[in-house]
Amino acid sequence: MDLHYGPEYDTFREEVRTFIAENRHKAPTGSRTSPKDPVARAWQELLISRGYAARTVPKQYGGAGLEPDILESRILSEEFARAGVSPGLGGQGINMLVPALLEVGSEEQKRQFIPPTLTGEIIWCQGYSEPGAGSDLAALSTRAVLYGDNWVVNGQKIWTSTAHIADWIFCLVRTEPDSPKHRGISFLLFRMDTPGIDVRPLVDMTMKHSFNEVFFTDVRVPSGQIVGNRGEGWRVANVILGNERDSLATSGQSLSRLNQTIELMKRETVDGRRVIDDPVFLDRLMRLQGRVMSMQYNELRVLSAKLNSGQDATMARLITKLQGTELRHEIEALAIDAMGEHGVAYGDNPYLRDEGSFQFWYMFYLGLIIGGGTSQIQKNIIAERGLGMPKEPRLA
Repeated sequence: MDLHYGPEYDTFREEVRTFIAENRHKAPTGSRTSPKDPVARAWQELLISRGYAARTVPKQYGGAGLEPDILESRILSEEFARAGVSPGLGGQGINMLVPALLEVGSEEQKRQFIPPTLTGEIIWCQGYSEPGAGSDLAALSTRAVLYGDNWVVNGQKIWTSTAHIADWIFCLVRTEPDSPKHRGISFLLFRMDTPGIDVRPLVDMTMKHSFNEVFFTDVRVPSGQIVGNRGEGWRVANVILGNERDSLATSGQSLSRLNQTIELMKRETVDGRRVIDDPVFLDRLMRLQGRVMSMQYNELRVLSAKLNSGQDATMARLITKLQGTELRHEIEALAIDAMGEHGVAYGDNPYLRDEGSFQFWYMFYLGLIIGGGTSQIQKNIIAERGLGMPKEPRLA
């Protein structure tokens, strides 16, 4: 098996490495980049101008307008992760909504929303989960009724990340109550400052406020702010879910975090001996290293399927989410154990002042094992659709 990309891609990789070395001082620092940060927005604009961000988004919508090249995109992901440098703005608007609008949005919607989303001018949140509709998302009950030129929305969403700072929301609502549950859903876009929206904070176990409850009471949304056709929102939602699960825990992110853990284990000592020299810790590290490598090869399988039309990589993409989130959680756990008593730091301890702390991400990725489709749901889908296993056990 030849995993070499070829000489032309070696040249591109060197170009990327040179750019990072010469410009990394311009990149935002910290593990969570806010689109409101002017440094982050300037960095995003520089990356777009070089074709390193929004690569295939047409220029008329604010992107770099390059032809798709999957290998170049992968090299970018690898090199920015290896260098520990921000690959540009992400988030729900850029990673999820923009690809959906490019595929199914109207021309007016593309021109109105994509350019300011790419530059961080518009921050989006995702109105999907409800108290009674999590993994079974199609059971959602938030309703929208068309009165004249407006949809009137009533209902509740929960676990809505960044709703407290978002400018707009892309939201799944039930518009055809008498249709089968997957066919009666529509996909609306509306401003978060629209009268009738109430955002209430949910503080999670990281002690950060990123989740929210969102309540809609007679919220009026212009009828033209629907993506796709009425009652076909589930198709739009699946475009977004595919992009969400791909981005939650990539091998590049895991490799970067593993390398940070290795450096930590070289610094930390027990009775004068480096933690990395302890056979028990070293065994755990090598097992995680092997899993990171397997993640890389699984992503190459997805890559190969994309390069060869006709190959279906759906199951491999589900594996990326399933294994990637669990792997990141275990990498953080190893680092916490290596820190000894500092690993249980809490509250105002200086080890927790930076959100990049291993303690923070240990708890964060425990949540992501649930978010975007729980591991149990992912396993069921892989078993039923990938392996052809029956939904119900067969009696002997």
